[in-house]
Amino acid sequence: MPPEKHNIQKTNRERRSLMNQQQPIHRRRLTRAEIRRRRRNRTIRRIAGLTLVVCVAVGGVSFLLSHRKAPVPTADAAGSAASSAASSLPLAAPSSKAESSAVSGAAAESVESRDNLLGLTAAEAKAMLADPLMILVNHTNKMPENYTFETAECGSKTAVNRTLQTVACNAFLELQKAAAAENVTVWMQSGYRSVSYQTNLYEKKTNYYKQQGYDDAKAKEMAAAIVNPPGYSEHNCGLAADLNSPEHTGLDEGFENTAAFRWLCQHAGEYGFILRYPKGAEEKTEITYEPWHWRYVGVENAAKINASGLCFEDYIAALQQIAG
Repeated sequence: MPPEKHNIQKTNRERRSLMNQQQPIHRRRLTRAEIRRRRRNRTIRRIAGLTLVVCVAVGGVSFLLSHRKAPVPTADAAGSAASSAASSLPLAAPSSKAESSAVSGAAAESVESRDNLLGLTAAEAKAMLADPLMILVNHTNKMPENYTFETAECGSKTAVNRTLQTVACNAFLELQKAAAAENVTVWMQSGYRSVSYQTNLYEKKTNYYKQQGYDDAKAKEMAAAIVNPPGYSEHNCGLAADLNSPEHTGLDEGFENTAAFRWLCQHAGEYGFILRYPKGAEEKTEITYEPWHWRYVGVENAAKINASGLCFEDYIAALQQIAG
């Protein structure tokens, strides 16, 4: 470095040092108010910092908790919650007494009792009684004059009356087909009978007993235990079928010893048929035991009747009691 330049820099440093020595720095003393204000500001900054840290920590915890998989409620818990929610809802007050009665009636119907012999509600019992397939025809219940229907043929070659109500005919043909698949033969020997035909049968049976020495009243009574009077026979409504098989062609109690009868006892209900005059029910049906006489009532009705263990008369009586 040239000597001149070095001397200039040295002179400048000496000048600045001399100036600093000649002008001492004077510091103003803080007042008490300023000291308190500075302390307060420092405190505020510390609190703000702590608050920020706490907020960040809480936010992080909340985020983690919100992203955890929620447990799936059980069916019981869901049902309880729904029930609690439903019970907490306010009910609108009916605007009139009539509406109040209607609401009460609807509520009563929704919880209608099934605590009875058949386990049915009154509405269900009424519906069954109104079913045309459930018509009761016996000694004391005549077939209504306006009970009309169509028939179709399903009888065997030797059948006396080869038709049934169309719905019963179709069901019997399905039954017959199912039995044949298990090597069991079932024939329909006698089905729908007109009232005039029934009259002829009843009169013949009455005359038979009169020839045995019974008076007219007693002969009719005894005949009615075997052949219902005209209009009082199930055969008149096209829903009754007298069945037999090659094993036993006679319409008598011998039919119960056949494979056909055993198959019917196990499967006839699946096609809507019930044994109409079972053993032990003679006092109720007023007809002697007839293992060959089967009645079509429909599949659902047959299942309920068979499950009850009641004969048809007792089942209808129970329905009437439930229906009110």
